[in-house]
Amino acid sequence: MYYAELKQARAELSGPGSPLEVHEIEVRGQSLLAFKNAPPTIRDFWLSTSAFADRDYLVYEDERLTYGQSHDKVASIAAWLVAQGVQRGDRIAIGMRNYPEWMLIYWASLCIGVAVVGLNAWWVADELEFALEDSAPKVLFVDSERLARIAERPQMADGIKVVAIRTTNIPAGVTPWSEVEATAAVLPDATIDPDDDACIFYTSGTTGRPKGAQLTHRSCIANLFNMVFAGQAQNLAIQRATNTPAPDPESIPWPTALLTTPLFHVTANNCGAYATTAGGGAIVLMYKWDAGDALKLIAREKVTAMSGVPMMSRELITHPDFSKYDLSSLLSLGGGGAQLQPDLVAKIDSSVATARPNTGYGMTETSGIITSISGDFFIDRPDSAGPPVATLIVKVVDDAGNTLPVGEVGELWVKGSPVIKGYINRPDATASTIVDGWLQTGDVARLDEEGFIYIVDRKKDMVLRGGENVYCAEVESCIFRHDAVAECCVFGVPDDRLGEEVAVAVVLHPGARLTADGLREHCAGLIAKHKAPRYVWFMDEALPRNASGKFLKRELREKLSTQTAG
Repeated sequence: MYYAELKQARAELSGPGSPLEVHEIEVRGQSLLAFKNAPPTIRDFWLSTSAFADRDYLVYEDERLTYGQSHDKVASIAAWLVAQGVQRGDRIAIGMRNYPEWMLIYWASLCIGVAVVGLNAWWVADELEFALEDSAPKVLFVDSERLARIAERPQMADGIKVVAIRTTNIPAGVTPWSEVEATAAVLPDATIDPDDDACIFYTSGTTGRPKGAQLTHRSCIANLFNMVFAGQAQNLAIQRATNTPAPDPESIPWPTALLTTPLFHVTANNCGAYATTAGGGAIVLMYKWDAGDALKLIAREKVTAMSGVPMMSRELITHPDFSKYDLSSLLSLGGGGAQLQPDLVAKIDSSVATARPNTGYGMTETSGIITSISGDFFIDRPDSAGPPVATLIVKVVDDAGNTLPVGEVGELWVKGSPVIKGYINRPDATASTIVDGWLQTGDVARLDEEGFIYIVDRKKDMVLRGGENVYCAEVESCIFRHDAVAECCVFGVPDDRLGEEVAVAVVLHPGARLTADGLREHCAGLIAKHKAPRYVWFMDEALPRNASGKFLKRELREKLSTQTAG
């Protein structure tokens, strides 16, 4: 393979005089790697896309918005926010499906220095109430489903101006979206610092409550440039190794991306939406994931890239109607949120003649990707997550924080400009997660001699279900709120479709009665549906523990995975 060429390409692209030159800057007292020529703020980035005014930008069902129309709507939303007294440093929140309004509100807010709080659309009222209290937004934009959830507990929106989108029968006190759109399209002036918060994305909590990660203007732009860098470096290496000329820029189609995952995650927002917007491409949105609908959209819109969690790619290429559609526009297929299984990498490459497999490993805490790998490199090393991106340095450490040699397994730590500022209202969590600029990922990994990263395991007590992080402690905290439960231990079990599913072993108090369905019903009122355990085992004796009193999860998983669950 072309690893020497890749090393040379990366050095050239990040070197002095290159548009993607990397240099050191000081951020919050730390010396970090950053792109020298990157725009300083997301406002600067968005304004640069006015050059694509006549191109389609947002596509949803039979609705289409060009870049020019989108810029006008962004200006109207920003002007309306300013008229409501929203100013730099404030926050607004978005709780809705992947409608076009999501992206328009996002760009508008960032253009005036206001941070966007991305609310998980699957959250129940209890979770929504916590996030709104924690983030304290001035304005809340919601669709009809989230508005109904707020109506269950209206006090959660006290003091917040609520705007209803795609909603009929709007209740008193709620502002209709039409009022926002009617504002004159004049983008207000704004002074924004690269270290200002751009968005707050919540990560599932290890101790029962999610944490609001502070992604900055600098960190989001760094992630965009890292994606560009990774793609250019791998393409340049292959062109040189195979003596293939670079394609004529005029022959390269504008990107059209099918976004299949929620915009309140970095996978869709910071990776999919940013990359497509930077290329002047179209973003095709879906009401919800359906492989058959995705096939129709790829053929109709001539989609060039589909990004999602691995099960989406698998369901696409195994769909019974797969061969009925013209998918020749598709150039890349894959995504992130979970590791693509090696067999899926090969199946993607063989199933669509024009498409190459790709993936990125990352975290909310790195504003997107830590690594990226695609095409021939991915085919050659399908079990690897790829090399680190340009502005992150990485190391693998032991439990004492000592750097381990190449090939040895330990926790992966990363440092650079894409790392978040911290967690809002959680100084202890920030201090324990980011130490001297190093983000402790909680993932167990090894590095090979070319610097490629292999994710081996997770140090975090977490289930990765269909790309969603489900922290066991959060689910356990919920289950323990049931009066019948004396002990419970939550863990993950393998699942062919979603990668992992949530499982729990439960011990009841003497004389107490509870069924698996009853337990799930209890969870439904407290946590999002995807966090509730699919598999439930009721135990007749105390759960096994180690000498320090911790449950032996691995032992439980191995023992129970062969037994029928409730």
